[in-house]
Amino acid sequence: MPSLHNLPAPAKVNLFLHVTGRRPDGYHLLQSVFMLIDWQDTLHIETRSDGQLRRHDLNVRLPDDDLCLQAARLLQTESHTSQGCDIRIHKEVPWGAGLGGGSSDAATVLLALNQLWGLNWSRAHLETLAVKLGADVPFFVRGRNAWVEGIGESITPIALPPDVMNTPLALLKPPVAIPTVAIFGNELLKRDTKHAIVEDFLAAPKCFGRNDLQAPAEHYSSQISQTLGIMKNRFGNSRMTGSGSAVFSWVEPESTQPAIQSFQPADLGLTDSAWVGRLCCGLVQHPLLDWLPV
Repeated sequence: MPSLHNLPAPAKVNLFLHVTGRRPDGYHLLQSVFMLIDWQDTLHIETRSDGQLRRHDLNVRLPDDDLCLQAARLLQTESHTSQGCDIRIHKEVPWGAGLGGGSSDAATVLLALNQLWGLNWSRAHLETLAVKLGADVPFFVRGRNAWVEGIGESITPIALPPDVMNTPLALLKPPVAIPTVAIFGNELLKRDTKHAIVEDFLAAPKCFGRNDLQAPAEHYSSQISQTLGIMKNRFGNSRMTGSGSAVFSWVEPESTQPAIQSFQPADLGLTDSAWVGRLCCGLVQHPLLDWLPV
């Protein structure tokens, strides 16, 4: 059967994340810049003629009906195809980190099955399905770093400055995973941050704004405050991404020390295997961007 192997599903970080209001239906209005990074999951997908959809976890046990299967089922239903697939996932991006790993996996499934099932739908067509799967999925289908607004549906590509793209990021995730509902229901969440403009962000992209979800996350778990403190002490800056729990720091060059080549929790004296860390770089675009026309 036709198959595609070694398909990348890159993660993202929120360089800032502001909550600017709330709609009558309860959804929060956001502003953020999403940057793709080279921390990624790897998927292998093979078609089936019997219409069944199956997922095989190669290293980490995932929920029974995760976003990958939901994406495949939605595409199967909308396209009326009789084909199915086997999805094999090697999971590297940690769950519950605010890095969009599950959403990115779902986007890669949509992109791959669009080819394997011979649908040849446009990227814009796939985006209409991605919106139904979650706020972050359309961003990964779109495939470019972006200024994101609304509830995640307003996505405007943004060219990040070379200084941003050329500066590595150290990421550290503590053992805790934070339910998104616990953040948006917290009384500490600031919901009226003033609207930002792109020009102000581009004038100081590494230190612009803040993550409005960070204070509620710190209230939920002291491990967030601990992680922020550890990273700030080591790199001079730290910020949580998404709704947490991962924290990132810009790794600026140090005149008295060689540039770091890797980053692991053990480098900071964290020996518990539940801590996860990595040195990452930003991506100009999704590795599968050129697969489809707009």
